[in-house]
Amino acid sequence: MTAGIAGNVAVHALQEISRGARPDLRGLLMTPGNVTRVADQLARMRGAAMKVGQLISMDAGEVLPPELADIMARLRDQAHFMPPKQLRDVLNHAWGPDWRKSFQSFNVRPIAAASIGQVHRATLKDGRDVAIKVQYPGIARSIESDVANVAALVRMSGLLPKSFDLNPYIQEARSQLHDETDYEREGQHLRHFAGLLQGNDAFEIPEFHPDWSTSEVLTMSFLEGHPIETVSEATKEERNRVCSALVDLTLREIFEFGIMQSDPNFANYRYNPSNGKISLLDFGATRALQPSAIDGYLRLLRAGFLEDHVELRNAACQMQLIEGDGPFDDRILGMIRRVFDEIVSADEFDFSDRTLASHLNKEGMALAEAGYIPHQMPMEMLYLQRKIGGMFLLATRLNASVPVKQLLAKYIT
Repeated sequence: MTAGIAGNVAVHALQEISRGARPDLRGLLMTPGNVTRVADQLARMRGAAMKVGQLISMDAGEVLPPELADIMARLRDQAHFMPPKQLRDVLNHAWGPDWRKSFQSFNVRPIAAASIGQVHRATLKDGRDVAIKVQYPGIARSIESDVANVAALVRMSGLLPKSFDLNPYIQEARSQLHDETDYEREGQHLRHFAGLLQGNDAFEIPEFHPDWSTSEVLTMSFLEGHPIETVSEATKEERNRVCSALVDLTLREIFEFGIMQSDPNFANYRYNPSNGKISLLDFGATRALQPSAIDGYLRLLRAGFLEDHVELRNAACQMQLIEGDGPFDDRILGMIRRVFDEIVSADEFDFSDRTLASHLNKEGMALAEAGYIPHQMPMEMLYLQRKIGGMFLLATRLNASVPVKQLLAKYIT
């Protein structure tokens, strides 16, 4: 992949030079041909490499141009899938060689293929319409090498300062991905969240079928739905309702449930226009939250809402967002205050307005150029930020307005 991209860049750079123009490296790298090559390779590699591509694909236009973000969006649920014979071997191992006798139908072509497994639709002879997630063979064993390769690429990219210690994050990535390969664990989380959201009209969760599930095969009821991004074509009222429900759920996970589905990949959410419900599909990245992390966020929220700058500094220091006496603390606190100013100043936060995101992006780049080196943060905070950031990006993609101030206020009174 690297060699192919380098070749493309060299050819186009020579063309630019021959026309008397100075080549723009970023422009030469970020061409549709190169991005397509990256997306195809990550889809073929699956696993940890595809996870990186999924995160990139969530960009809302602040880094990638829209046409390139659309190419990367294929990585949400379009990995290279298993050949039928390999699929049959995996299912024979999980269910025994006579499993077909228990099915009315089984579509061997997957309806989705993600980083760790692919999903098939089938009907059991007892009438159950099911979605079956089948893990790619050997994916659990590949995690060590996948993560090592991704780490090597990150280090080679020059994006991180040489003194930045990547190792703790790499270890955490390995641990998280190994958790996601345990489908029995995911099935229990699926059942747990179904209980937590029982009676909630905004969401629906597949029913877990343990009789047809193993550590490498997860069987659940099939739910109709379209990609969550299709909500962008709905009315303003419906876009706002859907995003408000998702933001509210995120806050409930943090402050009420104490357990969170931490992977914000858009493919984990589906939308059923016939009943307006949001389907929650993937619970492999579910994490129980430490009380200290929840308390830290509550303290930060209260200080931000009350515009108590002294307490905001103390809370940010407790959460290890700043050092306490670091040379960049004031600039980081300024970014945090800007977020609270935007939230508190209006009854509804307009996610279609990119002003805040653009400001934070520029401030972050300025910090990096000034020599800021992030110190190691608690892993819990990174997972929380990933989920919160994912909801921000999704609401931005759907051009929604959400009463964030009202949703937050009930947790800080």
